Amino acid sequence: MEEDQPRLRQYDSWCRRVDELLVTEAWKKQKEIAAREGVVAIAYERKYGEFSRIYQMAKLMLWTSGAGLYSCPIAMTDGCARVLELNGTQEMKETVYTRLISRDPKKFITSGQWMTERPGGSDVGRTETQAVWDETRKCWSISGFKWFSSATDADVTMLLARTHDPNLSAAPGSMRDGSKGLSLYLANVRDEEGKLNGVRIHRLKDKVGTKALPTAELELDGMIAQQVGDNYRGVKNISAILNITRVYCGMGCTAAMQRFILGVKEYARRREVFGALLKDQPLHLATVANMELQYRATSQFTFYCIAMLGRIESLDNNLPQVKDQDIPLLRLLTPILKVWSAKNAFAMSQEAMECFGGQGYMEETGLGRAMRDVLVNTIWEGTTNVLSLDVLRVMAETGGDALDLFAEVMYPCHLLI
Repeated sequence: MEEDQPRLRQYDSWCRRVDELLVTEAWKKQKEIAAREGVVAIAYERKYGEFSRIYQMAKLMLWTSGAGLYSCPIAMTDGCARVLELNGTQEMKETVYTRLISRDPKKFITSGQWMTERPGGSDVGRTETQAVWDETRKCWSISGFKWFSSATDADVTMLLARTHDPNLSAAPGSMRDGSKGLSLYLANVRDEEGKLNGVRIHRLKDKVGTKALPTAELELDGMIAQQVGDNYRGVKNISAILNITRVYCGMGCTAAMQRFILGVKEYARRREVFGALLKDQPLHLATVANMELQYRATSQFTFYCIAMLGRIESLDNNLPQVKDQDIPLLRLLTPILKVWSAKNAFAMSQEAMECFGGQGYMEETGLGRAMRDVLVNTIWEGTTNVLSLDVLRVMAETGGDALDLFAEVMYPCHLLI
C-alpha cells in the first residue's frame, strides 16, 4: 500500500552516517513467501523441462497482484541468476547463484539492478561510474553515482561500470568511450559486518507510483565488486537480464489487466443503472468485451514469449527449433511484448476507472494507486521509442530475417482466424 512506504534513516542518535533503509514487515514477509514458493527456483530447477518457465510465470501472475510490488526485485533476482548461470565463475555460482534460486528463506537472497545514471538512462554508453582494479585487495573498486537503483534493499546487485585497463596508466585515456568501455559487475550491497559496501544513500526517489518499492539515488565510493564475464562485454552480458525483466513486465501487465477486468465484471454484476444492472446494458457490455479481448490477447502474447524462453533455457540450443527460430524470434519479440503489454495495461486502467464511474475516481477503490503503479511499465526497461529502436536493431542485425521468421510463424495462426 502507498501508506506503507520505505523510509531512509541517514544518521543515528550520535550523528553517525548509517543510511539505514527501513521497510515494513509486510515487505520482508514477501521475501520469505517468494523463497518458500520457489518463484525464482522453479525456473532453474527445471523439473518440468521447457515448461518450467510457463509454470513459474503462471504462479507469479497469481501472486504478483497481491505481492505489493515485490515482483520487481524478484524479476531482477531472476535476471541476475540467469546471468550468473551463463557467465558467472564457479565461485559466483557456489556463493551467490545457489542463494538466488534457494527455497530456504534463511539462505534466499535478492538482487538489485543499478544501471541508470544522471547523464543517461537507456543511453548506458554515457555511464560515468568507473571500475579500477585494486591490486592490494585483489578485487574491483567501483566509484560513481547511480541516479536510480531498483530494489535498493537487495542483498547483491548487478551494475555496469567503465573499466580501467590495468595495463595502462590511470590517465583518462585508459577508459574506453561509449558502451564499448563498459563491463558488468556483481557486488554485495553490505559487507560481512552488515555495513554498506562503499554505498551512500543520498535520498529515496519520490515517484509517481510504485511507492512501496525502495528506489534510491546512490553514491558509490570504493564499492568492492567482482567482474562478470569478460572485459568490455558488459552490455552484451547484461542482455540476459533485459530479456527476463521484459518478460516479467509482460507478465506483470497481464496480471494487472486481469485484476482490472475482474473488478469491472464484479462491479457490473452489482451496480444498477437506469433500471437494470450494468452487465445487462448493451453499451457497457461491449466495453467490457473489448477489455476482455485486450486482456486475452496480451496474455496469449506473453505466454507465447515465455514458452520460447523456456525452450531456450531448457533445450539444446543447437536444436533447429531453438537455434533457428526461438532465439532470434524471442530477441525480436521481447521489446514488442514490453511495449504492447505496458500500453494495453495502462489504457485498461483508465477504462476500468471509467467503468466504475465516479466511484472509480475515489482513492478507496484502489484504482488510482493501481493506475499509478502500472504506468511505470511504460518507462522501466525502456520507453516505447527506445524499444522501437531495439526492434529496428534486431531487424538490421539479421538482415530482415527475424521479421521474415515472425511472418512465417504467424501465418498458420492467420489461417485459423
